[in-house]
Amino acid sequence: MDQILNEIKGCSVCAAHLELGPNPVLAAAPQSKIVIIGQAPGRVVHQSGIPWDDKSGDNLRRWLGMDKSTFYDPKQVALIPMGFCFPGKGKSGDLPPRTECAPLWHARLWSHLQEVKLTLLIGQYAQEYYLKGRTQPTLTETVERFENFLPEFFTLPHPSPRNNIWMKKNPWFGEKVLPELKKRVEVALGNG
Repeated sequence: MDQILNEIKGCSVCAAHLELGPNPVLAAAPQSKIVIIGQAPGRVVHQSGIPWDDKSGDNLRRWLGMDKSTFYDPKQVALIPMGFCFPGKGKSGDLPPRTECAPLWHARLWSHLQEVKLTLLIGQYAQEYYLKGRTQPTLTETVERFENFLPEFFTLPHPSPRNNIWMKKNPWFGEKVLPELKKRVEVALGNG
């Protein structure tokens, strides 16, 4: 695992396309119990080098019912984005994750993850890649039907504060999805 993590952290395959240059951000260990597949680091995470070290990460940890020490323990949680580097700014937020990363690195990472009990797919890019044609017409429908993908995957929207409006429009997310998510997180970590 150390070798592949070092290779990823030294990757510069798409450097010419990155506004701030390469700075791959991820965390994983062979003992990881939960794998969180996100989108790509934002500018704040690019600068800190710590995955989910922003307001989205605060929301995600609240959703999971997880403290920072557990979240940032790679023996408990692997944090693997679809694109490992900040892709740059677009017209309405960050650009999509670079498409080179997942095909280049994900299978190799998975070959070292032997104790995974729960995999979270956060946002449309992770869901489209991993569900391979099984997504619903919208992200909302894919998340609402999260049970269809269990036990292999648990589908979630991105926890960005920009999605607070979405959460207000979809109260079932807090009422039905989050309690089930917290329960499965506890079980995966051996606490439930």
